[in-house]
Amino acid sequence: MFGTSIRKTALAFIAAAAPFIAGGCNEKNEIDKPITLVMAEVNPEDSITGQFSTAFKNKVEELSKGTITIDLQYKGILGDESQIMKLIVSPDSSIHLARVSASLASYGGKKSKLITIPYTFSSAEHFWKFADSEIAEEILNEPYENGLGVKGICYGEEGFRNFFATTPLNSLEDMKGLRVRVSNSKTMKDLVKALGAEPVEVNFTDLYAKMLIGETNAAEQPIANYKSNEFHKVAPYMIKDGHNLGAIQILINAVAWDSLSPGQQSILKSAGKYATEECKRLAKESEAVVVAQLEKEGATIVDVADKKEWQNACKSVIEESSKEFPELYKKILELK
Repeated sequence: MFGTSIRKTALAFIAAAAPFIAGGCNEKNEIDKPITLVMAEVNPEDSITGQFSTAFKNKVEELSKGTITIDLQYKGILGDESQIMKLIVSPDSSIHLARVSASLASYGGKKSKLITIPYTFSSAEHFWKFADSEIAEEILNEPYENGLGVKGICYGEEGFRNFFATTPLNSLEDMKGLRVRVSNSKTMKDLVKALGAEPVEVNFTDLYAKMLIGETNAAEQPIANYKSNEFHKVAPYMIKDGHNLGAIQILINAVAWDSLSPGQQSILKSAGKYATEECKRLAKESEAVVVAQLEKEGATIVDVADKKEWQNACKSVIEESSKEFPELYKKILELK
């Protein structure tokens, strides 16, 4: 992690931002002082999430005419997602931006849990209708409005999430007894239990090694991340149950956001919209190519023709997870 001096320097850059800019200048026609925002990305640069983050970085720097620099660190160099979230919510965080999974339920973002409920999105098109809706903006703003220390900028997606394992996965029956790696998400833990498996919390950066030595024998990821992180080399069996769409978002530390001028905030939001469109294109183009590559490299990928059995198994999880905001959840479902 960054030391105290670097953290102070980064925050000093943010505090120095001019109070208002328009086209790179404030009301007094003074050029904004350069600032640097540190951004964390846990996946490799060539993954969908890595390219999503890169698109955001490049567009911010382009729109700001170089007055805003995004110091983007890939491959979990700044920590795994749980470590990043613990840092970024702090007022004096040395990390200002992060690309994370869309659910902030574990960190107090209650409404965001709705988009991670199993089988919420029937297709990628359904998700993109959501991402372009007022509901999406409401959920992105929730942690900021509730004083949780962060603000959502934009959404993206990395494909539907599927289970993979070190042993063959051909049906729901094969899930029973597996030790499945999960993040710090109650919904995911409950889902794994409902499917007859055992949830095991493992840091994402440790997952490959833990599977290699047998401490966990299954996990779940979108296909693109499964390939880019080379999980197929240690766990070559995947079943396309599509229990969740891999919704992702870019967050900014609340203090960093408040320190930016309205014009600079507008630049970040515009860059977010651009990155969202890039992500939409990447996600659509990549899956068929990645599946072909995986199968060529020896992975076995099984389709699920009818997901009703899987849905019925986790019916109680769906009902429990949506009960706090039933009307809002209904609106999300109706966007399809």
